[in-house]
Amino acid sequence: MTTAPQTSLEKLLARLIDRKPMRSEATLQADVRQLLLEGDLNLDENDLSVDLEAQVGDGRRIDIEIGFTAIETKKDLRGAKILKDAEKQLEGYVRTRTDQVGQRYVGILTDGADWRAYSLTSDKMVLVSRFEAKQRTAPTDLLIWLEGVLATSEGIKPTPEVIEGRLGAGSVSHKLDYATLAALYEEHKDLPTVKLKRDLWARLLRSALGAQFENTDELFIEHTLLVNTAGIIAHSVLGYDVRQIPAATLVLGQLFEQSQIYGVVESDFFGWLIEVPDGEDFVRLAARRLSRFDWASVEHDVLKVLYESVIAPETRKKQGEYYTPDWLAEKMVSDVVTDPLNQRVLDPSCGSGTFLFHAVRRYLSAAEMEGRPLGQALDELSDHVAGIDLHPVAVSLARVTYLLAVGNDRLRSPERRQIRVPVYLGDSVQWQQRTDLFDHGHLVIRTGTGDTLYERELRFSEHLLKDAGRFDRLVNDLADRAANPNRQAGSRPSLSSLFNVLAIDGTDDQEQITAAFQLLCELVDEGRNHIWSYYVRNLARPMWLSMAEHRVDVLIGNPPWLSYRHMPGDMQDLFKAMSQSRNLWRGDEVATHQDLSGLFIARAVQQYLTVGGTFAFVVPNPVLDRPYWKGFRAGDYPDPNEPVRVEFTGSWDLRRLRPHFFPRGSAVIFGHRISAAVGGAALGNAPVPLPKTTQRWTGKIPATAHDWANVRGWITQEAAELRYVGEDLISSPYRTRFWQGATIVPRVLFFVQQQEAGPLGLGGGRVRVRSERSSTEKTPWKDLPDLEGVVEAQFVRPVLLGESVLPYRLLAPRKAVLPIEGSTTLLHGEHDHLDRYPDVAKWWREAEELWMGHRSSERLTLLDQLEFRRKMSMQLPGTPLRVVYGKAGMHVAAALVDDSSSVIDHTLYWGTVATREEGMYLCAILNAPALTEVVRPLMSYGKDERHIDKAVWQLPIPQFNPTHATHQRLAEIGTAEAQRIAALELDESKNFVKLRQVIRSVIVDSPDAEELDLMVRLLLE
Repeated sequence: MTTAPQTSLEKLLARLIDRKPMRSEATLQADVRQLLLEGDLNLDENDLSVDLEAQVGDGRRIDIEIGFTAIETKKDLRGAKILKDAEKQLEGYVRTRTDQVGQRYVGILTDGADWRAYSLTSDKMVLVSRFEAKQRTAPTDLLIWLEGVLATSEGIKPTPEVIEGRLGAGSVSHKLDYATLAALYEEHKDLPTVKLKRDLWARLLRSALGAQFENTDELFIEHTLLVNTAGIIAHSVLGYDVRQIPAATLVLGQLFEQSQIYGVVESDFFGWLIEVPDGEDFVRLAARRLSRFDWASVEHDVLKVLYESVIAPETRKKQGEYYTPDWLAEKMVSDVVTDPLNQRVLDPSCGSGTFLFHAVRRYLSAAEMEGRPLGQALDELSDHVAGIDLHPVAVSLARVTYLLAVGNDRLRSPERRQIRVPVYLGDSVQWQQRTDLFDHGHLVIRTGTGDTLYERELRFSEHLLKDAGRFDRLVNDLADRAANPNRQAGSRPSLSSLFNVLAIDGTDDQEQITAAFQLLCELVDEGRNHIWSYYVRNLARPMWLSMAEHRVDVLIGNPPWLSYRHMPGDMQDLFKAMSQSRNLWRGDEVATHQDLSGLFIARAVQQYLTVGGTFAFVVPNPVLDRPYWKGFRAGDYPDPNEPVRVEFTGSWDLRRLRPHFFPRGSAVIFGHRISAAVGGAALGNAPVPLPKTTQRWTGKIPATAHDWANVRGWITQEAAELRYVGEDLISSPYRTRFWQGATIVPRVLFFVQQQEAGPLGLGGGRVRVRSERSSTEKTPWKDLPDLEGVVEAQFVRPVLLGESVLPYRLLAPRKAVLPIEGSTTLLHGEHDHLDRYPDVAKWWREAEELWMGHRSSERLTLLDQLEFRRKMSMQLPGTPLRVVYGKAGMHVAAALVDDSSSVIDHTLYWGTVATREEGMYLCAILNAPALTEVVRPLMSYGKDERHIDKAVWQLPIPQFNPTHATHQRLAEIGTAEAQRIAALELDESKNFVKLRQVIRSVIVDSPDAEELDLMVRLLLE
């Protein structure tokens, strides 16, 4: 958005936000109008659509009226009564105008500083968005908010940032549309056609996403909004003025069929809008908002951005929905699709179509370079790039993305002939191929809604699927005839003309098609046939693509990352059985870590990739080196019907890129399908496992970089050797000598701060204490009152937490009331022993009472919690020298503890050492930057590397030998580093993370740094 000179708008905004008592409403009204005219909102001084004091009737006047928006101004909205009265007044204007023009109106209420947008939904005014302008508010921020309500701008370039800001969940446009759509759904959700579509939507998403799918009305409404938005965008790409197209035509995609562009916009799960009253009004208004953008100028998969900016991150995380960055998809496509004019490409889990977008662009660019006529190139495109996904919203978005990749100029060219967009709704894994979708040579579609005791079935012979165009025409024609308004309820017209046109002459086929037609007629008569043509044609497509003559040369994409623990029970059973038969199952002890992506790839290669074909998939990073992926890395996936063998050719290790674009570390794997034995045939080729050599990518990528050309300069790519976790490793003898500290939680019951004793003191070695509180406390403990009282001083012990440890240095320990008698034993739960110490007994009983009332496990007493797995008693009596290191994080922070009274918390690991030299030897190794580099491949991955505690002793760190020269030198370096760091002047009140960073920088600049790095690498590698 361009603006008038900034100083002019800033002065205007300053007047608006200044609620001076002497300011009149007329002055405010004039200033608001001036802002609208000067803010480049595509309004003009003489534009009659900007009306002051617009007549409503009955002597009432709207302060400012623009298009379908009424703006009411008040001098100051900060009073509750003033605000309530103003809202009632605005509601009257909006309600009257809505009735007068038969279209949704919105209202804005403002005092210049407080801007509120309202929508009339379910016959009541609802506040949907609020913008508060302050002294430092940029005028453009307010103007963008206003433009979202008014929808007056034109030609906005739809970059990813603009899409998120103007159409995302935080935008006023989205909030207005969602409020209206939610009200429509609530009013009509019990209609049979709406219930059917919602049930089929839920059924498919549960299959796609498993137990993570949350079957809520809110998600269905969001998906409805997204899919219809995508359909409107698709029309805009072709150059249609969507403001002039009837709503039903937009939703059903009839103009595409007239233009001979098929498979883009269809009546699907979300077409219920045009079947309910007021639904068409909503579509028209949505079209007006979307017409502001120049969709012909799209350069990326913007619908992915739209999806991710509308669906809440928490929802996407629960459903495992994370889409591949454009730059990564672009790079993978360019590396794998080496001969685009002669390779057929399929993304079997296409999502919003990111890989399809770049594959289409690559094919068309190659065709143009060869001089291939555009008409021929577009004719052949659908046979070269295709996609499948089980998520109905993803399919709708991917179809429009496919069209965006083709581009407006090509689509409008007179050379362009018929186009079919080959993106299908289907199950690429085909979980229940024999028991659900296909049965004894027939495609079977069950038509029950989930609340019936029996299900009627649509059946079609499998051989009808071999000609995809013919099958599509057959199903479409049956659905159209059944839904023909001239057909009387209960009647079943003859199909003889259809059989003649499509040359269907087999008696069995004609009888089955007639039976299917009769069922479709019954569904129409029940108000339940607005979906079946779409449903049947799409679910059949994976079967068609798996036929030998239709298999592809390249499989590429990002398969679903769905953990076993998040699958519903029936899916777990199938997943386990299918994984076991393909050597992918690693046993129940790691079942929760098993992931669908491996089985998905094996099945996709089996069904869709020709022998000799290439594949490239984005996968969870553990695929590269975790033991439970060993079977997948082997590349041999037996199956009685069609065994699969692959030759892996390489991988990219992406876990060190920042920021992370998935919730877990990622990688890319590459390979080919090779021939394998079938039945009694030859043995075929031997599988080639995933190489241990990988290409490691590191770097920090700017948020504004979307193309590979912009990203590549931020990335370093280097060859690296993978280290298989749990395999081919000699673990350290220290592995059995280090233990996790005690579970001293909840902290409010243990950790204390000492209080003033009072003027008379306490006497007898007693101290007054009170619970130490923290901002990190969780419910229910953070809501409990402090414990406060007097205890015997011997029971207040120093405790080292993870945050107490810096490299080579300890911060001041915390204090905790712990039932440790002397230095050797825990007080028993039997209170006769405890009562020998009345003060601590009183404290402990009060803590126990709080624990019993709020604990999550009914089996553990408070003492059981403290002594879980003997983590407390193992520390008694305390030894004089211990090495401790932090449990969490991606760097080790280790230090030597020489206070035998200190207790170690569970956020640390500890081990006893015989001498100070041994302690310094271990500290030198553990704190060395080289150790972090060596251990990183062995660590678990979430947002960053984690659980270094589990990985560090998998390295072959030898036991200290004082006569070994290298060991002795490491101990000397460790001692020198500890002395240097002890001498540092640190502000220990700062966060421990910052302090660790300071010390690490000192270690890197140390005079011994280079020698230490070399010695540690030689020792460990």
